Amino acid sequence: MKKIKILLIEDNRLLREGISAMLKGQDDMNVVATVGDGEHILTMVEKSNPDIVLLDLGLRSQNSLNVVKIITKNCEKTKIIVMDLIPMQADVLEYVQAGVSGFILKDANIEDFFKTIRSVYEGIQVLPPHLTGSLFTQIVEHAINGDRPSKVLEAVRMTKRERQVIELIADGSTNKEIAQKLHLSTFTVKSHVHNILEKLTLNSRVQIAKHAHLSNNYNTDKNSNSSNSK
Repeated sequence: MKKIKILLIEDNRLLREGISAMLKGQDDMNVVATVGDGEHILTMVEKSNPDIVLLDLGLRSQNSLNVVKIITKNCEKTKIIVMDLIPMQADVLEYVQAGVSGFILKDANIEDFFKTIRSVYEGIQVLPPHLTGSLFTQIVEHAINGDRPSKVLEAVRMTKRERQVIELIADGSTNKEIAQKLHLSTFTVKSHVHNILEKLTLNSRVQIAKHAHLSNNYNTDKNSNSSNSK
């Protein structure tokens, strides 16, 4: 039976040794190397040629996102799974766009831990379970396919007033300030915010702002790239 070759990058020694021991107990998995923080990660990846890299999202002296970009650029066949407690939505999208194939929450049970590794090895994208089925999942899927992140948001039916409220929330305006700028009552603004949260299946104003900024940043980058190519 062919074993899944795994490289573990974790700067906490106790976690590194514990995770490694669990993986070695699986008949279909082989830990080819373990890496602590500050070591030559790319050299280790190229030397061990793993199928899967398990990467701690919060390395102390390394930028995990840069590590992902380096690995995906130099080792195209290697799939990357990042481990974290509860990654922010913006982090998830950034890491997926950089080439990450899966996410494992550090409080996941052992069964889900192994299932994620096997699924990613088989070519399946695995998102954090708390995002599964949400609108954000759809946005990430569009990002994987090369579409702009705002595509799904544009498909959601927003009124003109709701779009104005979204823009002002993204600018950091409070409900009172939005009410003054749009000549509405604070109660009406709260109602619009509630409707926006419902339509986007989000939980807070902060998440609305992140989605808006994500869309705007993408469009700015795309317009810049388009201008540079002329």
